[in-house]
Amino acid sequence: MTKYSSRYASSPQAVKQYDTKQLREEFLIDNLMQEGEIILTYSHYDRYIAGSATPITPLTLETIDPLKSTYFLERREMGIINVGGNGTVVVEGTEYPLGFKDALYIGSGNKEVIFKSDDSKNPAKFYINSAPAHKNYPTKKVSLAEANKLHLGTMETANHRTVNQMIIGGIVTTCQLQMGMTELKPGSVWNTMPAHVHDRRMEVYFYMDIPENQAVCHFMGEPQETRHIWMNNHQAVISPPWSIHSGAGTSNYTFIWGMAGENLDYADMDVCKITDLR
Repeated sequence: MTKYSSRYASSPQAVKQYDTKQLREEFLIDNLMQEGEIILTYSHYDRYIAGSATPITPLTLETIDPLKSTYFLERREMGIINVGGNGTVVVEGTEYPLGFKDALYIGSGNKEVIFKSDDSKNPAKFYINSAPAHKNYPTKKVSLAEANKLHLGTMETANHRTVNQMIIGGIVTTCQLQMGMTELKPGSVWNTMPAHVHDRRMEVYFYMDIPENQAVCHFMGEPQETRHIWMNNHQAVISPPWSIHSGAGTSNYTFIWGMAGENLDYADMDVCKITDLR
């Protein structure tokens, strides 16, 4: 069975009044990677879905009530990145093996999606993002080696990182979904700095490769009214279109970014000057 919960959109004026508990309840996704389960969170920001599938035995993706569809991908597309042991995603009978940090794009109109692990003692951990889609595009696997790599930042500013663009224009044709993975170098802790907003798109961050007993402080909110949420390994956070999305860890780490909205221009962002943040 596919389990889900819903999150309504919050205005920046409302978020200014949230305490820590309410901020975490509205934006933090902390129930992912449960063995033998498909867990989804349906956000009313751009109708975006983030979740996970952790198969011990094969798991079949089922539709959920908010979609009002006969099958999950009837009017949706999906991106998947495996953050666990080797596994396979079966789409309409075609098998797509996914190793650690490999990605898969599945176009709309595919009725059957099954998640499998090669070894139940070291299960695959499929991180899932999904957005509404207006037409079908071909399903395509993208390995980490095939990603378009951007080398950004410096050690001096503690944000030396590699951005792996995976489900993005030029690699995969999508309706609106984009996904990729940013890996921070040892000694670097800041992601996406300088921070930015893109009022045309919402985003979800999934934090991983966080060492034991370490954590990441995720920053959100309007540039002049920031808030923070402390994140642990394999947790995700919803970033509204009006919010910055940046983080600093007590160690280096990796995060998966996924977004959807008005356009597919990865560089479409309004950069916030570091000294203007409040």
